[in-house]
Amino acid sequence: MQIPEICGMKIFLAQQNYHIGNFESNTQKIITAIEEAKRQGGDLILFSELSVCGYAPRDFLEFNDFIEKSYKAIDEIKQHADGIAVLVGAPDRNKQREGKDLHNAAFFLYEQQIKAVVHKTCLPNYDVFDEYRYFEPAYDWNIVEFKGKKLAITVCEDIWNLGDNPLYRICPMDELMKFSPDLMLNMSASPFDYTHVEDRKAIVKLNVQKYKLPMLYCNSVGSQTEIVFDGGSLVFDKHANMIAHLPLFEEALVAVELKDDGTFVQPVQSKAEEVPNEELNPLHLDETLSIKEIHDAIILGIRDYFRKMGFTKAILGSSGGIDSAVTLALACTALGKENVRAILMPSHYSTEHSVSDAEQLSKNLGNPYGIVPIKNIYDSFLTELKPIFNDLPFSLAEENIQSRSRGNLLMAIANKFGYILLNTSNKSELATGYGTLYGDMAGGLGVLGDCYKLQVYELAKYINRNEEIIPDNIITKPPSAELRPGQKDSDSLPDYSILDKVLYQYIERRQGPKEIKALGYDAALVDRVLKMVNVNEYKRNQFCPIIRVSPKAFGVGRRLPIVAKYLS
Repeated sequence: MQIPEICGMKIFLAQQNYHIGNFESNTQKIITAIEEAKRQGGDLILFSELSVCGYAPRDFLEFNDFIEKSYKAIDEIKQHADGIAVLVGAPDRNKQREGKDLHNAAFFLYEQQIKAVVHKTCLPNYDVFDEYRYFEPAYDWNIVEFKGKKLAITVCEDIWNLGDNPLYRICPMDELMKFSPDLMLNMSASPFDYTHVEDRKAIVKLNVQKYKLPMLYCNSVGSQTEIVFDGGSLVFDKHANMIAHLPLFEEALVAVELKDDGTFVQPVQSKAEEVPNEELNPLHLDETLSIKEIHDAIILGIRDYFRKMGFTKAILGSSGGIDSAVTLALACTALGKENVRAILMPSHYSTEHSVSDAEQLSKNLGNPYGIVPIKNIYDSFLTELKPIFNDLPFSLAEENIQSRSRGNLLMAIANKFGYILLNTSNKSELATGYGTLYGDMAGGLGVLGDCYKLQVYELAKYINRNEEIIPDNIITKPPSAELRPGQKDSDSLPDYSILDKVLYQYIERRQGPKEIKALGYDAALVDRVLKMVNVNEYKRNQFCPIIRVSPKAFGVGRRLPIVAKYLS
C-alpha cells in the first residue's frame, strides 16, 4: 500500500524514568519535556506506557484514589498541550459495565483537551506481566487524525502479536489498517533482558514490513524494584530502515522529522538488511552474551532501588570470593564508593588469602571496610548448643551457624547505621539451594540473583576491562563457601561449566529431563540438578527481590508451587 502525500511532522520521543505512584514527579517530568519540545518546534511528543503513574502499578490500580490522582495529572498535563500534541499513558476507567473496571490507555492531548483515548488490546499475562488482572482489552479500534495524518496508536504488547503462533486472537494493527493510517506510534514499557534489545528491533521491523508504514516506538527507562526498563526507543522508516535508536539505560529526548513520503529527514542508522529479522532465542547458555548491557542494567537496578526508596548507603559481606567482589564493584559504581561499606567476617575456616583479597579489593575500589571475626561468636554458639548436639559429627548445622552469624552481624550494622544489605547470591546457588536462609541469603536486594556463576565471572572480566579492580586471585581461585576445612563448591555441586548450562535449559528454555539428556548431558546429573532446583523453591520464595536481566528470572516472573512432587 502506498502512503499518501502528507505534510512533514516533527515528532519527539521522550524516553523517561518514572516513579510508580509519584504523580507529582512524573507529571513535572512530562511537562518539562513538553515545554522543551515546544521550544524546539515540535508538532507531537510521544511518551511511554502508563507514563503518568509508572509501570507496573500492580494493585495500586485497585485504589480509587490512585486512579483519581492519575486523572488529575492528565488534567494538569493537557494544559501544556497547546500548539503541540501530547501522547501519554495512564489507566482509563471502562465506560461499559461488563469486564474489568480499567483500560490501559494512551491519552491523545491537543489544544488543552483530551482529543482521543486509545485502549490497549493485547494484555500480557505471562512472566513478569499481569495486566489482565487489572485491565479490560480494547473493544473498538480507530485512528487519530492530526495535522493531515492518520495515526495508528498502539500500546506495547499490541505490536508483538505477529508470527505463525500468535498469543492473542486480535491484532490491533490489522483493525487499524482498515482506516488507511499514515504512521504507527507505539508507547511501551518493555523490560530489559539480555536478548530484548535485539528482539525489539526485530519486532518493529516486522511490523513495518507487514504494514508498509513508518513506526515510532517509545520505551520507558529506569528500574522498578526487580524489573529494569532499558529504553532503547526506536524509529523506523517505511522501508524498515532504522532511523534512530535512543540510548540504553538513560533518559533521552530526541526529535525526528517525518517527510511527505514516509521517510525521515534524519539519516539511516542501520539499513533494513542490517536489522535482525527474528527475536533472539539462544538455544544454549552464552555467558558472554550482552555482558555490557547486563552490567549496566544491574547498576541502574541498584541505583534506582536506592534512589526511589530514599536510601543512600549499602552494606555487604565481603568474603574474598567472586560473588561478593562483583557485587561490591557494581554497588560502588551505582551508589558511589563512599556509600558502600564492606564487612569482612573471617571464621576458623577462612583462608588468609581470602581476607587479604577482600582487603585489596576495597583498597582498589576506595570504599570503607571493616573486619569483624566470627570465631568467638561461633564458638559461643557451639558451647551453648553442646548439651543438645552432644557428640554428633560436624554437619550442615555447624556450617549454617557461621553463615547466620554473619547475616546477624550485617543486619545489626545495617540497622544501627541505616544501611541496606545487598545480597550477593548468584542464580546458580539460588537454583540449587546452595545458600543459607537468614544467613548468606539475607538482604534487601539481590544483585546477582539472575546471573549464573559463569556470567558472574564474565562480569568480573568486564569490570577489569581497563585495569585490575577485582584482584586476579579472586577470579582464578576455586570458589568456596569456606564453612569447613578445605571446602570447595565442587564438593556439593557439579562443575559450573556444566551446571549452568543444564540450569539454563531447565529454567530459561523450560526443557524437561528427557530433552536435556538428549543434548548429551549425563542422565544422573540432570536428574540430580533438576531435583535440587525443585526441592529448593521454598528458599527462593523467602528471598529478596532480584534484579532481572534474563528472559526467566526467579521472582515475580517464575511462579512455581512450593509443595509439589514434579521432578523432586
